[in-house]
Amino acid sequence: MRTVDLAYRSFGGEESKPPVVLLHGLLGSSRNWQSAGRLLARQFRVFALDLRNHGESPHDSLMDYPSMTGDVLNWMDKQSLVRVHLVGHSMGGKVAMNLACRWPERLLSLAVVDISPREYQPRWEKEFALLQGMPVKQFSTRLEAEQWLEPDIRDWAFRKFLISNLDRDPAGGFKWSVNLGVLKASLPDLFVQVPSAGWRYDRRTLFLRGAKSAFIADGDSGLIQQLFPFAKLQTIENAGHNVHFDQPEALCQALGEFMNRSA
Repeated sequence: MRTVDLAYRSFGGEESKPPVVLLHGLLGSSRNWQSAGRLLARQFRVFALDLRNHGESPHDSLMDYPSMTGDVLNWMDKQSLVRVHLVGHSMGGKVAMNLACRWPERLLSLAVVDISPREYQPRWEKEFALLQGMPVKQFSTRLEAEQWLEPDIRDWAFRKFLISNLDRDPAGGFKWSVNLGVLKASLPDLFVQVPSAGWRYDRRTLFLRGAKSAFIADGDSGLIQQLFPFAKLQTIENAGHNVHFDQPEALCQALGEFMNRSA
């Protein structure tokens, strides 16, 4: 398997503490975990990774769950981390589920944030096309990028999230840190069921969902129990899909209690 060397950030924590690895969602990065990462570092040694084609990690033409899983395992090996508490949000949650089912011996625990194993209807095609058409070289400020998006994307928080993927270009203006072309082409591969039928993870698992989110529906419980027979589903109040943005304290309390029981 062709792997890339992932960029990451460390939120500290004593080296003697159990390691926690955080995985972001589509169009996210390790920056998304800053608040939650610092909170978790009070009890654990915490790392957040940039998955391939995101953040500061390398771009690659291959973008699917086996390749992303291989990258995470490669990173763990290079950090000499034999077993970790693995936490994944959205797309990162599917990477985490895939790794858990195939390499359960590498985990101390598994926590999945606001995503179900099921197949989802592909989405964001319009948003990706919009981002690809942005004249980012012409912008001098991030505010200009936000204003350009506003007629098509009315949600202020979502606009902020999208432009967090803009970096200053030394040649002038901005450039995308994410590999928009490959991500857009790979959307059908990113909304598939993970893990696929026939796989299961026979250890304690925590699924966390935002009360205001529909990403984990009540009807998903059957598939979750089939693939993760020792799973517990917990709802975080006053949180949408981005639970780690909306309620970092409540999220980290739930994660800390679960991981301490699983160590």
